[in-house]
Amino acid sequence: MKKIVACILLTFSIAVSYCQDAAQLHETGRTFMIQGDYANAIIVLNKALSLQPSNIDIAKDLSLNYYFSNNTKKAMETIKPLLDREDTDDKCYQIAGDILLANDDPKECEKLYKKGIKKFPTSGSLYNELGKLMWAQKSYEAIKIWEKGIEVAPSFSKNYFNASKYYYFSTDKVWSIIYGEIFLNMEPMSTSSPEIKNILLDSYKKLFVDADVEKNKNDNSPFVQAFLQTVFKQFSVISSGINTESLIMLRTRFVLDWFNDFGTKFPYRLFDWQKQLLQEGVFEAYNQWIFTAANNLPAYQNWTTTHSSEYEEMNRFQRGRIFKVPTGEYYK
Repeated sequence: MKKIVACILLTFSIAVSYCQDAAQLHETGRTFMIQGDYANAIIVLNKALSLQPSNIDIAKDLSLNYYFSNNTKKAMETIKPLLDREDTDDKCYQIAGDILLANDDPKECEKLYKKGIKKFPTSGSLYNELGKLMWAQKSYEAIKIWEKGIEVAPSFSKNYFNASKYYYFSTDKVWSIIYGEIFLNMEPMSTSSPEIKNILLDSYKKLFVDADVEKNKNDNSPFVQAFLQTVFKQFSVISSGINTESLIMLRTRFVLDWFNDFGTKFPYRLFDWQKQLLQEGVFEAYNQWIFTAANNLPAYQNWTTTHSSEYEEMNRFQRGRIFKVPTGEYYK
C-alpha cells in the first residue's frame, strides 16, 4: 500500500513539475516575443507545448510568433486545430483571420470571422475585424457590422472608433460626435486620440452648418431627434463661431437640459459621464483636453501649465474610473 501511495505521489510530483516547467517556458517565450525575438520565442514555446500539448494559450502564442516571423504556413498549422476545440476563444479566430489576410485570402477570412461570430456572438473584436475586412473591400456593410458590435459588446472600444470615422465622412451629423467621444473616454491615451479629437471638433462645425431639426431627419431615431433638439436650443451660444469656450458653454447647457428633458427616457453613459465631470468641477479641463488639443496643441500645452491644478484634477478623475457602456443603452 505504501508503494502505491509513493507511486501516486511521485507521479503527481512529476506532473506538477512539468506544469511548472511549461509555465516558466511559456513566460520566457512571451518575453522573447515582446522583445521581437520571434526565433527564440518559437524554440521555447515549442518546448513548452511538448510538455503541455493541450495548453491552448501556449499554442496561440506559438502561432502568433510563426505569424510574426512570416511563416504563415506553420502559423495556420498551429492555430487551425484550436478553432474546433471546446475551449477555443475569439482570440483564436482573430489570429487565424490575420494569417488568412497575410496570405491574401479575404474570402476565407470573411467565412472564418462569421463562423467565429456565430460561436461568440458577443465578441466585439470579431465584429470589429469583420467590419474592417468589409471596409477594405469597399462594402458599406461594414457600418452595420460595427454597429452590431457596439450593440452586443458596448464596452469594446474599437467599433466606436471605426464607426465614428465612417459617420464623419458620411452625411451623419450626430454619431461621429457621440461614438468619437465614447472612444476617447475608453482609450484616453490611445495613439488614435488626436485623430478622433479632430473629428469631434469638425463634427460640431458640420452639425451647426445647418442647425435645423426639421432638416436633420435622415436618422429617425427618437434619441437622435432628442439630441438635435437639445443641441440646437443652444445655437446662440456658438453664433460667433465654434471654439473651445463656446463648446464648453454649449455642452454644459446641453447636459443640464438633457437631464431635465430626456435623461429618464434615454439613459446614456456618455451623458452621465459629462454630468459627473460637471459635478466634479473638471468639465472645462475635459473640454480643453479634447478641443483645444485638437485645434491648437501649443495652446493646450500652455493651458495645462497655467491651469495645472485643474489639469491634474481632471487626470485624477480619468485615472480613477474605467469608462464602460452598459448593455441596453443602444439607440441607433
